[in-house]
This record gives sequence, C-alpha cells and structure tokens, in this order.
Amino acid sequence: MKDFVYYAPTEVVFGEKSEERVASLTKKYGGTKVLVHYGGQSAIRSGLLDKVCQLLRDGGVEYVTLGGVVPNPRLSKVREGITLCKKEGVDFILAVGGGSVIDSAKAIAYGVCYEGDVWDLYLGKAEPQRMLPVATVLTIPAAGSEMSEASVITNEDGDVKLGYSNDMSRPKFAIMNPRRTFTLPPYQTAAGVTDMMMHTMERYFTKDDDMDLTTDLAEAVLRRMKTAVFSVLKNPEDYRNRAQIMWGGSVAHNGLTGCGISDDWATHQLEHELSGMFDVTHGAGLAAIWPSWARYVMHENLSRFVRFAVNVMDVPNDFTDPEGTALRGIEAMECFYHAIGMPTNIRELIGRDITDDEIREMTRKCSRDNTATCGCLKVLKAEDMETIYKMARG
Repeated sequence: MKDFVYYAPTEVVFGEKSEERVASLTKKYGGTKVLVHYGGQSAIRSGLLDKVCQLLRDGGVEYVTLGGVVPNPRLSKVREGITLCKKEGVDFILAVGGGSVIDSAKAIAYGVCYEGDVWDLYLGKAEPQRMLPVATVLTIPAAGSEMSEASVITNEDGDVKLGYSNDMSRPKFAIMNPRRTFTLPPYQTAAGVTDMMMHTMERYFTKDDDMDLTTDLAEAVLRRMKTAVFSVLKNPEDYRNRAQIMWGGSVAHNGLTGCGISDDWATHQLEHELSGMFDVTHGAGLAAIWPSWARYVMHENLSRFVRFAVNVMDVPNDFTDPEGTALRGIEAMECFYHAIGMPTNIRELIGRDITDDEIREMTRKCSRDNTATCGCLKVLKAEDMETIYKMARG
C-alpha cells in the first residue's frame, strides 16, 4: 500500500437548477471579467450558452466569449484564447462544455500567466508559477477534467498530443445538470463512458493489491457505468442514469479510485498517438487499444485480471485455469464495447488497415524517439509499444 495525499478542491454543484448559481460562484472565486469558452454549435442550439451569459450579466459579471473548441483540442485555439484574455483583461475562465473545452480552458489559463509559449509546459520544459482560475458548466461527462488536475492538448504542427498535470488547474467549481446531457448522441455517450471507465481501469490494474477499499470503490464505479450506459442508450432522457454517468465521470478521475495504489496510463498514452494521428474520438481509441494492452501485460498481475473478470465482468471463476478466466474477462470487455458501439481494434476505429509506417510513427512519438517509457504495471519500451499497436491493428 502506498502513502497518498488526496486532494479534490473543486466545489461540485449538482442538479437540475445548478447553472442558476454560475454568477454567484464566479464572484465567490474572484472572477470579475470572464472568458466564456465553449465548443461548437450545440452550446448555442441548446440555449445553454445564452442562458449562462444572461446569468452572468444579471449577476453583474462581465464576460467575453470564445468558441470553436474541437475534440482533441488544438494548440492554435489555446493561443487565440491567451491573446484574447490578455487583450480584454480577463481574470477568470469558464468552460461551458466537456473535457475538450475544459482542457483548452486550463491551457489558456496557464498561458495568460506564463511568459513563454504555453506548449513549453506540455513538453516538460517549464513549470507554471500561477494561472487564472478555471471553472466549468459541464455538458459532456467523459474526461473527468471538471475535477482533475490534467489537461491534454494537440499541437497541429506534427499532430503531437500531450498531457500536462498540475493541481493548480483543478477547477474552482463544476456545475453539473444531468438534463444537459439528454441530447448527447449515442456514440458520444458510449465513448464518454468508455473514457471514464478507463480512467478507473488505468488505476485498477496495478501491482498494489492491498488497498482493498480503493479497489472496491473502483469496481463499484465500473459496474455502475456498465449498467447505466445501456439504460441511457435505450432511453436518452433517463435522468437517474444520466446522473450516475455524470457523477461517475468525476469520481473516475478526481483521484479517489487511485488512493494508495500505483496507476498505469499506458493505454491513454498509446491512444494519444492514435487520436493525434487520425483525429478519432478519444474514448473509442481507448477501446481499440485496451484489449491488446491487456493481453500483453496480464501476466504481470494475473490475479488482478481474474478479479476484474469475476467482479466487474461477471465471468465465472475457473479456479483451475486463472489464465483462461482472465482472458474471458478481456473477451467480455470486448463484447461490452461492441454492445455499446465501440471498436475493439484500430481497423474498426479508423475504417481501414493501419500501415507499418504509421505504427512506427506512433511508436516514435509515444516513446519520444525511444527515450521514454510508459506504463507501470508493465513498463513499456518502444518495442513493447510497437507490439501492442500491431496486436491492435485488427
């Protein structure tokens, strides 16, 4: 069992009328001139953006807006936001959207207070001393960025996708109204649940087997998300299960399911190269990679994969064949992915065969030209990464 510090300072305001408090919460955390940051047209069509802006006006909070954030948020939009914030004297950033918008908002918040290029932080060349406060009105439960310390940005120059984590970026508040998720398309709903489950699984698959309560919590999150996603795919306006998913995304990535254990993140890092190269949906990319990663590393802690198969995927435990039980658990996860419309290999993900040259390029980027490893359950070198990509090609 590892010693740990659990830090989750975000004030969560959850419920059907939660956005009504956006102005008072913004002022509570020091905001006087706000950048309202959002994605595409859905925030406009739904009326949420107009409502948030009206609530800010009525509450006496000045604001400017910047839309256009896309999935796998771009560095160019971050730089545009930094310039706008400096010009307008913005002192607070409010993300209205999902993980991509929140990650972009965090990057802008860093960049406004950093003298150099904000990309330096993602390259590991610098550490910020301060940043603007960030908060969110969440519309897409998936990334967990509304409570996490992480931000992932794609640099269009070379299609490089990198993450940066710092506790100062945890949002000051997160407004969550499950009704705002009723109109999410089925694919986006399923990809979001896949992402939040993977945030828990990246922590669950560890060599640290002695923090039982954390493991119990992780299994509960995974089981509940499995059940809830089928309910909302059948009935998109199922408030009860939309609420489970919305809260589940936060619990999966606010650190709670990782207390006292080592985390891995290899599947995420391998997937970043997929979505960086092919601009695919992050959750779908995770589903395409995880089964191959799992088969490649399962013998590093076979009992953990057996426990996952039995306790999460409801596979009968064949005590005479632990390897078979573990493999059936991975197969059951593949069946779950297909049942909710997710791929289980790269061919299904991108609609064609991936080339050897593309695999080598992803491996090069993931390994930082063979200078970096990833993973913890099994530390992956460049040759391991290439093998997993080849296993996942389909």
